[in-house]
Amino acid sequence: MDLKLNLLNIQKRITQACERAGRHPDEVTLLAVSKYVSDEAVESLARLGVKSFGESRIQQARNRLERFPDLNWHFIGSLQTNKVKYAQGFSLIHSLDRLALAQEVNARAQQWNGMVDMLIQVNISEEISKHGVPLDQLNEFASRLSEFANINVRGLMGMAPFVVASETRSYFRRLNELQEELKLLTNWSMDILSMGMSNDFEIAIEEGSTLIRVGTALFGEEG
Repeated sequence: MDLKLNLLNIQKRITQACERAGRHPDEVTLLAVSKYVSDEAVESLARLGVKSFGESRIQQARNRLERFPDLNWHFIGSLQTNKVKYAQGFSLIHSLDRLALAQEVNARAQQWNGMVDMLIQVNISEEISKHGVPLDQLNEFASRLSEFANINVRGLMGMAPFVVASETRSYFRRLNELQEELKLLTNWSMDILSMGMSNDFEIAIEEGSTLIRVGTALFGEEG
């Protein structure tokens, strides 16, 4: 596993995708998905300049946050309401998909005397097996979130179905459209659009992604 070479390759691909879309590479944040790799790999990648990391298992995420407090830790997995108590200190939670979770996060945030930055997870693939707010319920769900003063909705997150990369474009384009629609309906900043992973992040960037979640392309099969 040559982390430096992998990182340089991904950065080159990000730049090329931005050029095709008429965007600047600084508009895209690389989130290193580190759930299957060692602390040593995290440390090595951080030394190469990557500062944002994502975890999907709350206890491991908590441990990583405490071990590497100078990095930006995102929680990208499904968050159970009884595990919200472990979610303090994350830069961003990507998986807001139900009101019960919003209620619990809001209550905890009040105890922590702070705001919690979150993304609404949208089931853009409309697959039963996927988490996320159904497309036809997104506007209603978003309107209900105004009840929770300690949640700061920063944008949307979605995953395309596992198909060949060229077939993901319509899903990413739709999520971008939904983000723009919600900007008009709310007073949220909506400055983060999290979409695109190792197999399809270039198309996601071309369709407006500002944050890509990359594991395997960075760490090999370990990621």
